[in-house]
Amino acid sequence: MRVADADGLAAALRDAGLAGGRPVVVLVGGAGGMDDAAVQLVADVLAAAVLPVLGDTGAVVDGGTDAGVMRAAGRAVRDHRAALVGVAAEGTVAPPAGSSTEDGAPAPERGHTHLLLVPGDEWGDESPWIDRVAAAIADGHPSVTVLANGGGIAAEDVERGLARGRPVVVLAGTGRLADEIAEGTTPRATNIARSALTTVLSVHDLGAVRAAVTAALRPSEGET
Repeated sequence: MRVADADGLAAALRDAGLAGGRPVVVLVGGAGGMDDAAVQLVADVLAAAVLPVLGDTGAVVDGGTDAGVMRAAGRAVRDHRAALVGVAAEGTVAPPAGSSTEDGAPAPERGHTHLLLVPGDEWGDESPWIDRVAAAIADGHPSVTVLANGGGIAAEDVERGLARGRPVVVLAGTGRLADEIAEGTTPRATNIARSALTTVLSVHDLGAVRAAVTAALRPSEGET
C-alpha cells in the first residue's frame, strides 16, 4: 500500500482489511546494528510472550524492513495469525519485489502481512506514521509499545507513544536504548523510565513480559 498524506490513511487501512479496531503492539528498536543472536532473542520473546496475547485479531506495527526487531517480528509471526504491518518511508526501502539496493536500502521483511509505504527519504520519516497507523488500527482499542535495543529514532517512537498515552514495555538486556532506560544512563532515557506508563523488564523474564503486555492491552472499563 502507498499513502501520500494522512487523509488517505483510513481508506488504505480499510482496503487492506485493517479497519474495525483491534489490539495493537507497536514494535520499535534496533535495526541493522543487531546481530542474528539478538534478533532471534527478540523473536523468541515476541513468539512466546507478545503474540499469544494479541491472538488472531491483533496487529503488530513496525518499520517493515528486513533488519533488527522487524526481522524478529517476521520470524515470530510465522506460527501466529496476528497481522504484521510494516510502515516504511518510501525513499528508504528497496522495491518490495527486490532485495537490498546498492546504496544499502534494505528490502521489506517478507514475513509481514502488510507493507505501507509513506512519504519520506530519510530514516525517521516513518516514525510519526507508525504512531498514526497504530492509532488508526486500534481505533479506540488498547495499544502498547514494545522496545528492544534501539537508538535515537526509537526514542522518538517511544516518546510519541507516551505522549499519546500508550504504555511502553522496555526489554532490558537487548542493548543500547533499552538498557539506557533500564540503567538511567542519559537524561532522555531517565525521563522515559520515570513515566508512569513505562515498564522495564528483563528480556529473559517471559512471564513478566507477557503479564505486562496483557495488562496494557486489557480493555478499559466500559470498552467492548
